[in-house]
Amino acid sequence: MQVTIINMLVVAAAVVIHYEFLHWLTRLLPRLRVMHRARIVCGVGGALVAHAIEVWVFGIAYYSMINTPGWGSLHGEFFHGTLLDCVYFSFTVFTTLGFGDVYPEGNLRYLIGVESLTGLVLITWTASFLYYEMQRNWSGD
Repeated sequence: MQVTIINMLVVAAAVVIHYEFLHWLTRLLPRLRVMHRARIVCGVGGALVAHAIEVWVFGIAYYSMINTPGWGSLHGEFFHGTLLDCVYFSFTVFTTLGFGDVYPEGNLRYLIGVESLTGLVLITWTASFLYYEMQRNWSGD
């Protein structure tokens, strides 16, 4: 039961962060006094920042879990258990790239599966948002 609650809290945090960034960008982009293409670049930058923060949320969760007995562990030839190692692992999971150089054991595996699905949904959400922003004021500039 604890695993499910932790997974739900971490995913909820990532979704809320993403929603707030896209909401903020929706309000900001039309007010920018720059060419439309520059607004889109700002939108892409904002979306990348949101994704990076979300990856860090998962990375911090992994770091906390591997340093708490009973939650599981991460292993790999070059994995040393640092926070940056956990964030690197989170980037490969979030983007569904999955190099396979780090692998999980224990209850941690469930959050990893959920992160892949969450990353896929949030990246798709971003693509839809940016497409809409490009189409909304497309004037050929």
